Amino acid sequence: MVAFYGLGDGGCLVSAPAELAGMFCRGGVVVQQQQRKRSLVAASAVAAADCVARGSPNLCSLALWDVPLVTDAGLAEIAAGCPSLERLDITRCPLITDKGLAAVAHGCPNLLSLTVESCSGVGNDGLRAIGRSCSKIQALNIKNCARIGDQGISSLVCSATASLTKIRLQGLNITDASLALIGYYGKAVTDLTLVRLPVVAERGFWVMANAAGLQNLRCMSVTSCPGVTNLALAAIAKFCPSLRQLSFRKCGHMTDAGLKAFTESARLLESLQLEECNGVTLVGILDFLVNCGPKFRSLSLVKCMGIKDICSTPAQLPLCKSLQFLTIKDCPDFTDASLAVVGMVCPYLEQVDLSGLREVTDRGLLPLINSSEGGLVKVDLSGCKNITDAAVSTLVKGHGKSLKQVSLEGCSKITDASLFAISENCTELAELDLSKCMVSDNGVATLASAKHLKLRVLSLSGCSKVTPKSVSFLGNMGQSLEGLNLQFCNMIGNHNIASLEKQLWWCDILA
Repeated sequence: MVAFYGLGDGGCLVSAPAELAGMFCRGGVVVQQQQRKRSLVAASAVAAADCVARGSPNLCSLALWDVPLVTDAGLAEIAAGCPSLERLDITRCPLITDKGLAAVAHGCPNLLSLTVESCSGVGNDGLRAIGRSCSKIQALNIKNCARIGDQGISSLVCSATASLTKIRLQGLNITDASLALIGYYGKAVTDLTLVRLPVVAERGFWVMANAAGLQNLRCMSVTSCPGVTNLALAAIAKFCPSLRQLSFRKCGHMTDAGLKAFTESARLLESLQLEECNGVTLVGILDFLVNCGPKFRSLSLVKCMGIKDICSTPAQLPLCKSLQFLTIKDCPDFTDASLAVVGMVCPYLEQVDLSGLREVTDRGLLPLINSSEGGLVKVDLSGCKNITDAAVSTLVKGHGKSLKQVSLEGCSKITDASLFAISENCTELAELDLSKCMVSDNGVATLASAKHLKLRVLSLSGCSKVTPKSVSFLGNMGQSLEGLNLQFCNMIGNHNIASLEKQLWWCDILA
């Protein structure tokens, strides 16, 4: 029989009650019981769901993941015996149909959260039933269900207009009509996620915004939706005044004009994430930064091919004093000239992620480092293969008192000189990633001997110059070290790793 365990009241691992252990034989089920706060996890399909109903009348959360033998009858038994059920997650359960959801709707009127993913038997009727009976529902997550369309989504949204706060729709064949109804009836919606809705056109997004019901929308994420155009974005910016966080991925029709709409209307915006939005250029980003609202804090640009150097920039640009978190990642045409301009425009950065910018050199990074007035806290330069010790030295000399996390993974020009500078200047550094750097035993010895340096996590993975000599140095790093990565350090043998594990018995060592 499959071992079956749960978390007891004191948080210790204990065996589950015997009467519950026998009801599983395949798949994954997670159960949380209301009275005793007990979480039970099993690797099996419900063979006798009535045991759940009889043994867990106060069940408040149920997740059925990859359990192909669960049927409507089983789900109906659970629903009938668990009237307190508040959260239900049904993922890849092909035998559950609308009848099963109807039973849940009838037996669990206090349902607050529903997730249905990749369930080929569930369609519009099931969601209609939930909408009719579960008026308190707060969160709806529907993903990859081919039989669910406009009728099911609209019925539930219309019925739960006062309570529904979170909606996620992914991989559905819904049309503009569903978005229009969300825009009108979604008066309580604060979080909206739309992913791969190929049939929804520009009009759907435009009508959704113009319906003016999304007054409380704070977070919006859209991925691979061809209907996201500049016209749609302008409407969203204008009629969703509470927006704080925006994320667009693989929205190819979005351009600088769409960004401009948000600078003009969405004055409360705090965070913007763009990934594979190739119609956006550096000109649009700079215009956004110098005109955004005073609450804007975070910008992330990932794999945006339109972000590249511009021919000329003004001698002086207005500053974006509010931006603290900047990510520019895997944008292959983003080079020194672009980075220097962004650095000068944003003088109060705290966290910077430039990972994967292979064309950036010290020439582009130094202006950003030197113009940062607030003190950098976290810097990720992973994969910036042209960054040298000179840039790292300048970084730690200027920001050594504030830096807490530095990643130099894959920076093949980084040597012991950087470690000397880190040891001398960094007083707050907790995490340092030197994977695949050209550091040696001398650099490791310097790190280990720095009394004021209290590293918690150190990675030397793939550092080919690190030899068994470093083992004794690492063994003296002190009890602050919690994680050490020595994977692919081929010159350090298993015997030395075993010795180090005895010395640093409290530390998690990967080798």
